Amino acid sequence: MINTTVDGDGVAEVVMDYPPVNALPVAGWFGLAEALTQLGADSAVRAVVLRAEGRGFNAGVDIKELQAATDFGALVEVNRGCAAAFAAVYDCPVPVIAAVQGFCLGGGIGLVGNSDIIVASDDATFGLPEVDRGALGAATHLSRLVPQHRMRAMMYTSATVTAAELHAYGSVLTVVPRAELRAAALAVAGEIAAKNPTVMRAAKASLNGIDPWDVKRSYRYEQGFTFELNLSGVADRVRDEFGRS
Repeated sequence: MINTTVDGDGVAEVVMDYPPVNALPVAGWFGLAEALTQLGADSAVRAVVLRAEGRGFNAGVDIKELQAATDFGALVEVNRGCAAAFAAVYDCPVPVIAAVQGFCLGGGIGLVGNSDIIVASDDATFGLPEVDRGALGAATHLSRLVPQHRMRAMMYTSATVTAAELHAYGSVLTVVPRAELRAAALAVAGEIAAKNPTVMRAAKASLNGIDPWDVKRSYRYEQGFTFELNLSGVADRVRDEFGRS
């Protein structure tokens, strides 16, 4: 489920809780998008912390839900849901701080790549194992975390990168022990919330406006190749092999 709270200082928390690994079903992605959109529309909200319960931050989409589908309807919906959730993070009128623990894979990269600030635990790892699932996508967002050639190598090999490495790149603001992760993210959010809210919303809009590429259009372009792989039948075979491994 997706849980939301807002404290007296205007700091909102959006918490993903989908045991056992936070692989979100279609409803979860759309629910996350709705929660972020509603919080952003609330003038009392000044910053958002996006975090998760459990072993890891996010394991991407629920592959079992896709495998159980009898047509391409679930694929269409999960792609729309991911696009909506990633866009909601990016379009949220206030800064979004992602607090990442454990694994952050697939769709998780889309969420953190579109966040404004990332705080991570020292056991956090980030990766896009999409090719092992017969899919593509979120290279758009991985490109916001690592340099171009590192991104390509990670995509082709399904390799992961550590929080410490992303901190060295400047993508992760700070790395802390897991027990301190929530407090560290809330501290950053609190610092932002203490500033003039009108100025901060203008700052978010201005930074989105000067982005070098359109992350929403770029991601949807990537998704087109996922549809091709599914229509050709290749994706099903790759997912079946993954399920047996």
